[in-house]
Amino acid sequence: MKIATWNVNSLNVRLPQVLDWLRTQQPDILALQETKLSDPDFPTLDIAEVGYQAVFSGQKTYNGVAILSRLPAHDLITDLPALDDPQRRVLAATIGGVRVLNLYVPNGQAVGSDKYRYKLGWLSQLNAWLATELKQHNTLVVLGDFNIAPEDRDVHDPSAWAGQVLCSEPERAAFQRLLDQGLKDTFRLFPQEERSFSWWDYRAAAFRRNLGLRIDHILASPALAAICHGCRIDPAPRRLERPSDHAPVVAEFNFDLG
Repeated sequence: MKIATWNVNSLNVRLPQVLDWLRTQQPDILALQETKLSDPDFPTLDIAEVGYQAVFSGQKTYNGVAILSRLPAHDLITDLPALDDPQRRVLAATIGGVRVLNLYVPNGQAVGSDKYRYKLGWLSQLNAWLATELKQHNTLVVLGDFNIAPEDRDVHDPSAWAGQVLCSEPERAAFQRLLDQGLKDTFRLFPQEERSFSWWDYRAAAFRRNLGLRIDHILASPALAAICHGCRIDPAPRRLERPSDHAPVVAEFNFDLG
C-alpha cells in the first residue's frame, strides 16, 4: 500500500499537476488539503479518468479536504465530534480495511491570537476523537497538513522560529499527545537527509535556498507502523511552474488493500 498526503493550495490551479502525479506515482490513496472548492465543483470526472474515486468535503475559497483512492471509501466522517465548526478540515474514511483520517489543521496565525487559541482547542478535540478511532480501528493512518513542525530538526532555522506559530511548545506538545496514543511518525522511522522539509514559503526564494519546514505528516497506528517500509518527501512538484507551497509526502506499507 502506498499512501500519500499533499496540500495542493487550490485544486483548481493544481489539478493538472495532481493528475500527472497520480499517473506517475500510482498511490493507492492520496489525501489532499486546501482544495478550496465547494463540493459541486469537485473534478470527480477528471479524477476518475486516471483511475481514482474521490470523496471530499469542501468549501469555496478556503480549506477543503479530499481522499482519492483506487478502492471505494466507506464510513465517512467530515467533522470533529463535539466541535461545531463550519470549516472543512476533516475527512475520515475506511478504504480496503484501513481507516484514513485526512486533516488540515488550522494554521494559528500568531501565538496568542484568537486563531491560535482556536488551533489548540481544535487539536484537543482531535486528540479526544483519535482515542475513539484507535479503539475501533487497528489499522489506521492520520495524515495531512498539521501546521506543526514537531522538532527543531524539522525547521530550517530553529532559533528564528523558536516560540513562533507552527513551532511553539503548546503546538508541539499537542502533536506529541497524538504520538502518545501510539501513533508513529512514519518519516522518522527511517534515516532521512538533514534539512528535509515539506513546505517552503513562496517568498525570498525559500524553496531554492531550502528554507522550509516539515509540517506535513503521515502518522500510523502501531500495527501499520510495524509494516511500514519507507516514507519520503517528493519535492519534484514544488519545482513546477505555479506549484503548491507544499510537497507530497509518501509512505509505503506491506499491506494489501484488496
